Amino acid sequence: MAQFVYGKNVVKQMLMDKSRIKQIYMSADDRTIVQLAKQHNVRIQRVDKNTLKTMAKSDHHQGVVAEFEGYPLYSVEQIVDGVSTPGQGLIIMVDELEDPHNLGAILRTADAVGADGVIFKKTNSVGLTPTVAKVSAGAIDTVKCAAVTNLTRTLEDLQKRGWWAVGTSMDGQDYRNVKYDFNTILIIGNEGKGISRLLRQKCDYVVSLPMVGKIESLNAAVSAGILMYSIYSMRNPVR
Repeated sequence: MAQFVYGKNVVKQMLMDKSRIKQIYMSADDRTIVQLAKQHNVRIQRVDKNTLKTMAKSDHHQGVVAEFEGYPLYSVEQIVDGVSTPGQGLIIMVDELEDPHNLGAILRTADAVGADGVIFKKTNSVGLTPTVAKVSAGAIDTVKCAAVTNLTRTLEDLQKRGWWAVGTSMDGQDYRNVKYDFNTILIIGNEGKGISRLLRQKCDYVVSLPMVGKIESLNAAVSAGILMYSIYSMRNPVR
């Protein structure tokens, strides 16, 4: 599915990163973009500013919009059906993350531990963007991602199918107290607000990371990484 990005710096970076740009639409003159587009055999079409405004859905397009091939999305059903070890599934559910660097890092770790998929909301959340792709270091193409309308309803449906929800919060129990010997949905909350009240109410467990220093919280991606590797370690002990 085609998507659009806009702004001179964004488009230049995507061209330099050899991303999936299919075509560039321009009303401005920018020698660097033209040269990079030629190098990567990307067609440039001249259009007026109003056309760019419609495509970008913004007045701040700086005279350039790029159409690129969207990143793959899966259904929740496809993620569940792809679980390789029954009873040992791992899905990461992210609740309204806003920083693409966090989502990209979570995808990268999810790939490293063999997680079955990542679920996020279609709205009020960062989606699969070029920045996410860059930070993920290729994991955006290897980890199945699903965008859903309602996280709470999705969680309820998965719980009915035997999945257990493990939420994260500053006041949860020590994450090491849980064995994770079940199909696990690990819920990572928003960078500032944490997980929503409705999602927390549906959780079977709420866990936290012990903090003995002076800092009160960890970055969302760091917390997710620690918990994912904790689950991996418990399921795959050193022999």
